Amino acid sequence: MEKPKYHVASFSGGKDSTAMVLRMIELGEHLDEIMFCDTSMEFPGMLRHVDKVRQLIEASGIKFTELRAEHDFEYYLTTYEAENRKPASEFYGKPGYGWAGHKSRWCTTTLKTSVIDAHLKDLRENYEVIQYIGIAADEDYRMDRKGNQDPSHRHPLRDWGWSEADAMAYCRSKGYDWEGLYDIFKRVSCWCCPLKSYDELRKLRQFFPELWERLLDLDSRQIKKFQHGYSVRDFDRRFELEDKLTEAGHSIKNRQFFADLKRLLDDEATTENILQERSTAIHDEQTRSASAPLHGTE
Repeated sequence: MEKPKYHVASFSGGKDSTAMVLRMIELGEHLDEIMFCDTSMEFPGMLRHVDKVRQLIEASGIKFTELRAEHDFEYYLTTYEAENRKPASEFYGKPGYGWAGHKSRWCTTTLKTSVIDAHLKDLRENYEVIQYIGIAADEDYRMDRKGNQDPSHRHPLRDWGWSEADAMAYCRSKGYDWEGLYDIFKRVSCWCCPLKSYDELRKLRQFFPELWERLLDLDSRQIKKFQHGYSVRDFDRRFELEDKLTEAGHSIKNRQFFADLKRLLDDEATTENILQERSTAIHDEQTRSASAPLHGTE
């Protein structure tokens, strides 16, 4: 017996999926359900944006489903007992997954992909599921991924020829601004992501100090380095050193800075020590220059 079709849109809250959902509703295209998976580490402003869109979805008579993993991110990061670690591993017998990395993105799998897949599997018991995914027309690289080549998937933004910029412009025209998140970050992912760039981490510390404090706390309670062999505390100390040196008019783009940074991270010097040394060096140089005889004088 042929199963009835069931139309489901994946909604992350980002600009592309938001544009897709808003436009489909505006066009009157059929949707049975829109699903959002809460990783428990979304920016607060993103969650408020999701709630705003949810109200529109439900007012349009469409089912809104919020999905979550069995446990939250913090539990898997710090407490979960991983069973597949080998005895030779430095993390053997230690609790929690620790920070994810390029080769082990357990957070995406555990908190999002597997949760969504389980929900879709349940739906497929009774329906032929058609899933709508927000991939823009200028994101060809995403279409190369095996997971995006499922024949049951639909990509409305690509059908409309909408680029990422088009999606953003459309959302803004409808009054959605994510409380400035996209004015700060090019892409908005979980605020704690260890795959963020150096610039994104600096902006997180600058614009969201309360989240940065939470990141420092999480980092102190898990088993792996945050990024490239450095802890969140290391990044925090570097940012503080950069800020203090810049405020004092010193360069942070020379060999001296990186030598000072190494001393700082090796606990061989404090930020205050380094600032004092820089100031003393400048003062000594100025004194030598002032006391040097002028060329050509007797």
